Amino acid sequence: MATFSIPLSQNGFPRSFYSAKRPQLVSPLAPSLARITCCATVDGAEPKESLSSCKHIGTVACGLLAVWALTNTTPVFAATQRLPPLSTEPNRCERAFVGNTIGQANGVYDKPIDLRFCDYTNEKSQLKGKSLAAALMSEAKFDGADLSEVVMSKAYAVGASFKGVDFSNAVLDRVNFGKANLQGALFKNTVVSGSTFDDAQLQDAVFEDTIIGYIDLQKLCVNPTISPEGRAELGCR
Repeated sequence: MATFSIPLSQNGFPRSFYSAKRPQLVSPLAPSLARITCCATVDGAEPKESLSSCKHIGTVACGLLAVWALTNTTPVFAATQRLPPLSTEPNRCERAFVGNTIGQANGVYDKPIDLRFCDYTNEKSQLKGKSLAAALMSEAKFDGADLSEVVMSKAYAVGASFKGVDFSNAVLDRVNFGKANLQGALFKNTVVSGSTFDDAQLQDAVFEDTIIGYIDLQKLCVNPTISPEGRAELGCR
């Protein structure tokens, strides 16, 4: 059984629907607000809660309000959303050598690039300059690989290993490097925009002439694993 409670104003409409000045959903319920409770059952079982509060607006309206409630919740669902199943394509790891030929900036693709758990250790030629937009890279190994001039927009690289990787002249745009191992990685003349490095290992990483925005720099400088030399190169305070 699923129950949805929607705060309504006295005229029966959700406040966020008609208020252009305050589009946010009002979380605390004022005493003057009515409450609509929608109840659902499974396999014809009787609901534990009464449907009496739904009778005023009808079943259809109550269902619409339930959909509205799901689509206007806080973005917790996005943060905990599971990744798609691992691709069963036999040569999925080789797709990195072709890359993504469309939608580089926005991570648009005709077919997902699933590189999870692939091993590109010491790959020196076939990854350079490729577009890996929206690639799934979690738990993949790129240790010692040449990723110079690559375009990684909206890539998901949580838990991946990039030890000693050459990111020179690369574009790392909105990449999630959470918990990734980037020890000794070279970010020479690399564009870093909107990328996150939460709990990433950045010991001995080189940030020579790295191009990074002020807000991104502030977030990156919080990482305690960056060496004093790296902090000086970045201009961390």
